[in-house]
Amino acid sequence: MSQVSGSITNRFIQKVSSKEFRSYFLSTHFWGPVANWGIPIAAISDWKKDPELISGNMTAALCIYSGLFMRFALAVQPVNYLLFACHATNEVAQLVQGYRYIDYHKLGGKAKLLEQQNQEKAVALD
Repeated sequence: MSQVSGSITNRFIQKVSSKEFRSYFLSTHFWGPVANWGIPIAAISDWKKDPELISGNMTAALCIYSGLFMRFALAVQPVNYLLFACHATNEVAQLVQGYRYIDYHKLGGKAKLLEQQNQEKAVALD
């Protein structure tokens, strides 16, 4: 078993120390998408926050932005799967935020939340 793990380790070290890997690792083809991961991470962390804080315009803009950049990530040469994954994740996160916005502002979620809060206050007073 140790021979297999040693072989895998040696191949990994050879791959990481190769000129091609260093070139990729030090390029904007790698660091651009890494920096972009802040957007979907922020959107996912906002899922637990109050839906009243969601901007419908910004959410729509970010959905369009991520959709365009998913296409761009597949159109560039070489194909940038890291950028595609980042924007696919952001697209899903923004769609969830968009649903939360529509539910709260257009489908009666605000009224339901207020009613629930009033019931909780009534129970607390009893």
